[in-house]
Amino acid sequence: MSGKLFVGGNWKMNCSKKQADEIIAMLVKGPLSKNAEIVIAPPALYLEYVKSKAPAGVDVAAQNCYKEASGAFTGEISPAMIKDIGVEWVILGHSERRAIFKEDDALIGAKVKHALSAGLKVIACVGETLQERESNKTEEVVFRQTKAIAENITTWENVVLAYEPVWAIGTGKTASPEQAQEVHLKLREFLKKDFNKDLRIIYGGSVTGKNCKELSAQKDVDGFLVGGASLKPEFIEIINARG
Repeated sequence: MSGKLFVGGNWKMNCSKKQADEIIAMLVKGPLSKNAEIVIAPPALYLEYVKSKAPAGVDVAAQNCYKEASGAFTGEISPAMIKDIGVEWVILGHSERRAIFKEDDALIGAKVKHALSAGLKVIACVGETLQERESNKTEEVVFRQTKAIAENITTWENVVLAYEPVWAIGTGKTASPEQAQEVHLKLREFLKKDFNKDLRIIYGGSVTGKNCKELSAQKDVDGFLVGGASLKPEFIEIINARG
């Protein structure tokens, strides 16, 4: 898809108010490309604080939410709560949620459906493990994960799909631009064929200031979901990957 480069920064379980202030100061200083749509995702405790401090043009996302509006779900947050503090985005289906917290396709699909129905915009994540890639199961896995998400999408313009090969997250290994392009193209073809829809598809997995320009030059790479580098000055380079 054409349009602005979409750049998400997932802070994961990293932050303090002091660190948040430092990252926000970095973003304020910029400069930030006008050709980029920027969303940062701090831990839930700091959502409202970061939202109040973020510069104009930088949106904020929660890193997760549950599939219910309220109830006896200790430790969870709902889309209604996220909306209540003025935050518009949420990340769902991240590989760490799948692997560490054992979230399956059905739960992720239900979360996507409820988040969209509550008016949130969703960054929905898919991706294969190294074992699955080496077994030539990349397409099988990402198509299955994407199908579980797509079947629950009610407002397509409010969803960004993030392809994050698990073997490239936090490992320093990055899918080559050609590998990323190949999977993005296959995902786009799958969505068109099975759902007659198109989505922005962004890449995540050890994106850095050094590799972002080559990755962003790929036809079907619409942006990035950045982990560790979103906490560092090179995040500005990534935002400005297309100038």
